[in-house]
Amino acid sequence: MKSSTILSAAAAACIAAAVLPAHAGLFDDDLARKQIAEQQRRFDALNARHEDVSGRLARLEETVKAQAANQPMLELSNQMQVMREELRSMRGQLEVLSNSLEANGKRQRDMYVDLDTRLRRFEQNAPAAAPGAPPPAAAPGPGASAAPSSPAPAAAAATGAAAADEHRVYEAAQQQRRVGNYQAAIVSFQSFVAQFARSPLAHRAQYWIGDSYYNLRDFKNAVANQQKLVSTYPDSTSVPDALLNMASSYIELGDNASAKKTMDSLVARYPTSEAAEKAKRRLASLR
Repeated sequence: MKSSTILSAAAAACIAAAVLPAHAGLFDDDLARKQIAEQQRRFDALNARHEDVSGRLARLEETVKAQAANQPMLELSNQMQVMREELRSMRGQLEVLSNSLEANGKRQRDMYVDLDTRLRRFEQNAPAAAPGAPPPAAAPGPGASAAPSSPAPAAAAATGAAAADEHRVYEAAQQQRRVGNYQAAIVSFQSFVAQFARSPLAHRAQYWIGDSYYNLRDFKNAVANQQKLVSTYPDSTSVPDALLNMASSYIELGDNASAKKTMDSLVARYPTSEAAEKAKRRLASLR
């Protein structure tokens, strides 16, 4: 009963970790996810061993009952005692791993909440004017006839409605990403970029397309879409994170040479960025 409780707790922890956006993207929590994945592999291996020993012990007990009158009992008793000790040890290890998985799952949830809060603040404070929008008309000089004022409120209202629609569409795409529906998020962000190509949020939408592909473990498309961000929005503040996301994708693809090259470029171009600090740590582990 105790091992069943442990396994249930572990399973619940694993499910909780899996449904979260495991690589919230912008600040790259790949290391936390890899630690959880490694602990999960250890847990699965230990659980399989536990089940094997339990089965062997049960069979041995049946053998003792069936052949008690014909076989020496001392050797069988010793084997059973060894197996019981091994089972006790494994139950302890399973409990430790279960607690560790649950702690890591909570840490990822906390990271996600913090990341999401900062992103929402950043995106809400983004300038409303689209890049390349014409400057406001100069005030008429002395003696010049004033332009009719009636179209101005209408134009302002139209601009405000367009901005509200833009944020509504973007937020709907973000909501799909937050709940882990990455395929729907990709479609929504792609629609946003096509519909609001001049929006100050377009570069962020393009980043989230690549990040969503990464979460779907479609690493080739993750690289392609982050490359698109770098080439289309070279001055974007998202470029460092896009480069780090590309490097992470290359590592998952087993292309460490491209990963190192991408991270070297990131560190050289954006040495003071948080993404560059993460890249430095990654480079140290790859060399």
